[in-house]
Amino acid sequence: MISCLLAMDRNQGIGYENDLPWHLPEDLKYFKRVTMGHTIVMGRKTFDSIGKALPGRRNVIMTRDSAYVNPEGTEVIHSLDHLLLLNKEKPNEEFFVIGGADIFRQVIPFTDRLYITFIEAEYKADTYFPVINWEEWNLVSSKPGEQQQEAGVEYQFRVYERKSL
Repeated sequence: MISCLLAMDRNQGIGYENDLPWHLPEDLKYFKRVTMGHTIVMGRKTFDSIGKALPGRRNVIMTRDSAYVNPEGTEVIHSLDHLLLLNKEKPNEEFFVIGGADIFRQVIPFTDRLYITFIEAEYKADTYFPVINWEEWNLVSSKPGEQQQEAGVEYQFRVYERKSL
């Protein structure tokens, strides 16, 4: 199963200058809780912004650079086809794609689940989550009335699953 996990603002902004435009510790705890023990897949720039392999998870970096040497604690793949093959080899495992925008654009057609932290604010962003057709998705988890608030910012954790065709 391929899932995308991300936080985005009202304008679908997800990043600024290769970093998150906000600092929301509860969202980072949510990220850790959901991904722990699973495979996380990220682009090279996302990995560079994190700076190291995240413990307790299989860290896979997707890059077009065939000369890229994988940092300690990571694996490197070079195409969407390779990710789809990994997913096919382990159909019961949930692979979490965590960014960036180009990787999200590539995997959306193959994504089964979206974990999105919707942030009720606008931030300066230079990276955006791709536009998707919400008609293709069912909201399966959110906590109405339990909106999170941190640093004066409201946000909500939502999970969507792709509708069956």
